[in-house]
Amino acid sequence: MLKSLKFFDWPFFASLVILTLIGLMMIYSTGLSSEGAGLFWLRQLFAAGGGLLGFFLLANIDYHFFRKNSTVFYLSAVAMLIFVLFFGLTIRGSSRWIDLGIFNFQPAEYAKLAVIIVLAKFFAKNSKLLQKFRYVLWSIGLVIIPAALVVLQPDLGSGAILLAVWLGLLVVSPLPRRYFFYLLVIFLILALALWSFFLQDYQQNRIRSFLNPTADPLGQGYNVIQSIVAVGSGGVFGRGLARGLQSQLQFLPERQTDFIFASTVEELGIFGGGLVLLLFFFVLWRLLRILKNARDLFGMYLAAGVFSLILVQLTVNVGMNLGLLPVTGVTLPFLSFGGSSLVIMFWLAGIVESVARHSVPVRFG
Repeated sequence: MLKSLKFFDWPFFASLVILTLIGLMMIYSTGLSSEGAGLFWLRQLFAAGGGLLGFFLLANIDYHFFRKNSTVFYLSAVAMLIFVLFFGLTIRGSSRWIDLGIFNFQPAEYAKLAVIIVLAKFFAKNSKLLQKFRYVLWSIGLVIIPAALVVLQPDLGSGAILLAVWLGLLVVSPLPRRYFFYLLVIFLILALALWSFFLQDYQQNRIRSFLNPTADPLGQGYNVIQSIVAVGSGGVFGRGLARGLQSQLQFLPERQTDFIFASTVEELGIFGGGLVLLLFFFVLWRLLRILKNARDLFGMYLAAGVFSLILVQLTVNVGMNLGLLPVTGVTLPFLSFGGSSLVIMFWLAGIVESVARHSVPVRFG
């Protein structure tokens, strides 16, 4: 095992660790003003340990193991999503967690891993058949089931993330470009139906507040306004750790999860926020290199799935922190508080490391 470590993509791994350390620092800093959140950083540190352990374990497993067992991963994810709907822990009106005693597990995060694996297998196996539109529709069928179960929790943001990962894999697939026009028409029809018949009032209000946050500054627009104020008050180098007025005085809601980027910019300034973005861009660039150098289509699609997941969550989270996108509850990978998210992200990174390690030519002697 130790001998194989020299084949690791160490810059990729180091970037993930630095992002996690920044997240731990911000979770600790923003938790000082709240007695209930004061020990969140310890829980996140525990999750980081589990994530790192899984990272090295999965990185040293041949990634084709996941192709052989993709059905197991997929069915177990669907089973957990069904279980959490009926027996899950309900917090703030959402049944998203399974109480495991020492920590709460969020099946929607595991579903991201399972969907990436099963889609990678499907696209690799049917790459040439994607010229036929029905195979594209079959591929979305694999995503609709877990995505629908996630939306029922309700967790619209995570459900949309699963669909975005599927779309990301389509982009790197050899299918006719006109199919994207067909999919756009289908998406618009579904979006209209979703708005008219399925979205709850509070979900519609989130979109309305994004379009005009000042219309209800003390209600639906409050989160966005406070986030923009926090970002704008940070300056170049920030107010300093534990000195952010919006986060320490708790004007900024969900400052350790959804709005951790705003907390970071307020306390560390544009410099700190820019460093976070540079680290993410570097991670995405390394993922593109791994994707390009993968030995087979399955490895390529695995890397593409993880790339899409990180890119979409980064874009959505930072966008809503800056008031550029609606508030959806999507966390910032590796930074936001959330043990399930951190563990699964490190596990996915470990799988990609396995793709990178097996892409290195065999060395003799």
